[in-house]
Amino acid sequence: MESQPTSTPVENQQNGHPDIQALTDRIVSASAFVEPLRHEVGKVVVGQRNMVDTLLIGLLADGHVLLEGVPGLAKTLAIQTLSQAVAVDFNRIQFTPDLLPADVVGTMIYNQKEEAFTVSRGPIFSHFVLADEINRAPAKVQSALLEAMQERQVTIGSETFPLPQPFLVLATQNPVEQEGTYPLPEAQVDRFLLKTVIDYPTPEEEQHILRSQVASGPKPKIQAVVKPEQIRAARELVREVYMDEKVERYIVNLVQATRRPENHGLGHLSPLIGFGASPRASIGLALAGKARAFMAHRGYVIPEDIRSVAMDVLRHRIGLTFEAEAEEIRQEQIVTEILDHVQVP
Repeated sequence: MESQPTSTPVENQQNGHPDIQALTDRIVSASAFVEPLRHEVGKVVVGQRNMVDTLLIGLLADGHVLLEGVPGLAKTLAIQTLSQAVAVDFNRIQFTPDLLPADVVGTMIYNQKEEAFTVSRGPIFSHFVLADEINRAPAKVQSALLEAMQERQVTIGSETFPLPQPFLVLATQNPVEQEGTYPLPEAQVDRFLLKTVIDYPTPEEEQHILRSQVASGPKPKIQAVVKPEQIRAARELVREVYMDEKVERYIVNLVQATRRPENHGLGHLSPLIGFGASPRASIGLALAGKARAFMAHRGYVIPEDIRSVAMDVLRHRIGLTFEAEAEEIRQEQIVTEILDHVQVP
């Protein structure tokens, strides 16, 4: 592809495609903070490369992340460490059965001295918000996050307040304890760009964790290696990453296969899928794929970018039928089969 000799992406006069080389040069410069950011998080989080990269993709793609895993896998630690490395405000909300919506977003308080109601802002007013064990609070509390997650604003009384940017909700949930937990509403689950399942560390990683936790001496200090304004600029650049029409069609085919698998030679999945992924899945695949390309210092998306994020984008957007649950079939198996059968461009 021939490119116009300019320092910024412009439209190629011959084919209408952006100047990929110029865009890549900009991205190489703007994405230089990715490796230092990984390094800072790696000071205290041993292994878990996939979890860290998922958090970074969510940060760059301006999408919320749901982390699922048993206790003790450094979910909370990773999120808190990332906030320190990005130099942003961080609030942690411990979700419990007695939590109220006002405990999350805030409320109106009567000021006797001024004889007027004033707004008391809740912990949602922060750059990074950790919703710890989000499935331990009832639906009315979980739904209090909906407006904040989608519109990036909060309404208290008759006033609406914008949330700081970058704004990111990072939620954790424990998949093994069902006592005292509440399933997340489908409307809220769909607002998470990514859902990743955290696995146990390898024996070598666990030995490293053991040594670092029982050793004496000062703990590693996390340095702020990127500023919020850099993240905001990176998000704008992520959207400029070039995506070919064939890759767009691949994304559409993947999402369509979750709704009408019979049209893609996967008719045996139809009785197992109660409902397929929403249009948010298509948007999510595109943005997450662009964010992954940005992290790889590329100005264009390749099919492997889409395949690498597809599981985390789709697994929580597919509803299973009773037949699938009876056969103990999980969403991951369905997504894997779709990825194996839909033709890659």
